[in-house]
Amino acid sequence: MRHLRRETALVIEDETDLLLFPPLRAGWVPNGQAGAGVLCGFNARRVILGAMNLRTGRRLLLVRERQRSLDFQLFLQAVRHRYGRRPIALLLDEDPSPTAKGSVPLAAQLNITLLWLPKRSPELNPMDTLGGQAKDLLFANRQYAGIAAQVARFVAYLESLPDQEALRMAGVLSENFWLSSVL
Repeated sequence: MRHLRRETALVIEDETDLLLFPPLRAGWVPNGQAGAGVLCGFNARRVILGAMNLRTGRRLLLVRERQRSLDFQLFLQAVRHRYGRRPIALLLDEDPSPTAKGSVPLAAQLNITLLWLPKRSPELNPMDTLGGQAKDLLFANRQYAGIAAQVARFVAYLESLPDQEALRMAGVLSENFWLSSVL
């Protein structure tokens, strides 16, 4: 990465699932009694593909019903559109949709350099951190009326963050951030 030209957009990507049933972080029951959590119905799901420029903090989010190779390929096209002709280096994990048969060739065709993060290392991905913090803040112990309302709230929150605040929340501005020497 040290060999990337300065004008290269250094962008990190991650996907996050939003589930309608809330993550339960706290509850109250009398001491010595077991608590019960009643769930009914279908647990609706959406996938948010997100990217953040590690130098500017600008974010790009794409909502999809699933996370398949075609969804990731649409995301690659959105990233290319966002940066025009500018060179792009996209850091990402080796999830099945980015490594799918058509995704890697499409990235090359779009002149997007894919830089793979080590397997099972979410701590290296600031988008994972940002998405996790947003989900904790917005969804823990809260039930939304429907998945559309939940997705709209998540996207609106992430898009409303000032760029520097997004970088700070994601840990990019920390002096201990693992890529601080190339930023």
